[in-house]
Amino acid sequence: MARTIALIAHDAKKDEIVNFALSHQPLLSRYHLIATGITGKRIKDATKLEIEIMASGSLGGDVQIAAKVVAGEVIAVIFLIDPLNAQPDEPDIQALLRICNLHLVPLATNLATAEAIANSFAQSLVAHLIFNPVSGGGNGQQDLEFIKQTLEPHLHLEVHLTSPDIDPRELAEQAIAQDADLIIASGGDGTISAVAGAVIGTEIPLGVIPRGTANAFGMALGITQQINQLRRACEIILAGKVRTIDAALCNNLPLILLAGIGYEAETIEKADREAKNRWGSLAYLMAGWRQLDEQQLFEAEIEIAGEIRTFQAGAITIANAAPPTSVLAQGIGEVIVDDGLLDITIATVDNKLQAVTTILSMLGAALIRTNAGLENVVHLRSPKVKISAIPKQKVVLDGEMIGNTPLEIECLPQSLKVFAPVSQNKNDKQ
Repeated sequence: MARTIALIAHDAKKDEIVNFALSHQPLLSRYHLIATGITGKRIKDATKLEIEIMASGSLGGDVQIAAKVVAGEVIAVIFLIDPLNAQPDEPDIQALLRICNLHLVPLATNLATAEAIANSFAQSLVAHLIFNPVSGGGNGQQDLEFIKQTLEPHLHLEVHLTSPDIDPRELAEQAIAQDADLIIASGGDGTISAVAGAVIGTEIPLGVIPRGTANAFGMALGITQQINQLRRACEIILAGKVRTIDAALCNNLPLILLAGIGYEAETIEKADREAKNRWGSLAYLMAGWRQLDEQQLFEAEIEIAGEIRTFQAGAITIANAAPPTSVLAQGIGEVIVDDGLLDITIATVDNKLQAVTTILSMLGAALIRTNAGLENVVHLRSPKVKISAIPKQKVVLDGEMIGNTPLEIECLPQSLKVFAPVSQNKNDKQ
């Protein structure tokens, strides 16, 4: 772990290190702590701190800590020594001092230098990186090493890897419980949405390092770009510019991008992981082209502010944020991320040619941020909406399939803080 602090003390200094831990308990609780046997037990008994206890110093606990320093897991060592009366069986400072000097890890040997380390860390930010190693089909390990090399000189970084058995939201909730200063999500839109679901309403800013197939959330906020994407995303986080945007709840699930009903959901389902790994974003285009031949109209009932309207629809999109490439969300050419409203777009088409014409017109309107003015596209705005369909339709939420209609979606205004560039949209709030 890259944010681990090691605690060691000679017998005559154990009271001092316990008192140090008591006085700096709020600060130390934000870090992973390791300590030699008796020192660790004394601190654990006197405080509420969680400590990973090594062997006692006489049995090589200091050597275990030195090995973690060599592995790059330790950011500081506090070793309060007794310079006059240290016993022969107590750990020797020289070997650990040499290892710390070789690996540029600060080591405090008395209370004055321990306080200096504590004061320095009190001004440092603790960041938790939640990293999906399989997102995007690229080299996840290489991406992770680059991110760590870029961020670790400036942040105390704790890395958590997702897996089929480890939910990104649970990892984010653990980071919040550990008083993270910021939480970073790296993966596709599904990973970022899951992490955001835990962060919404907490005032903890979310960093986004897009590594998925579509990266729609990063595109919507101006984070994603094709060249040096990882570097740009890291630099945006380190620049510290935070935007406060809306989020939403869809059937009590977090929504940061959009929910798609009908055509979009069917398209996402057709673009499986194998296709996305092979073709990237082209997988969505190919799946969407096939779906044009199969999509059937359905009857949609939409309730806004107590008023119910009925439509014949082929696709319905409810957007909180969306880039121009999320064509079916662009009812009026753009989706504003901080207006407190959901953008609801209903599209009806009779044949494949009309579908293609509609999609191209909406894409063009999105690129120049203007209303396409299409007769077969209806756009509504509301802070809350209920939607049902006959027959029931599949639903995709932030790139992940979640089941079928009906849906109830409510905007959560100004509820998510995100590291992002300054908006170029004059309609967005800063």
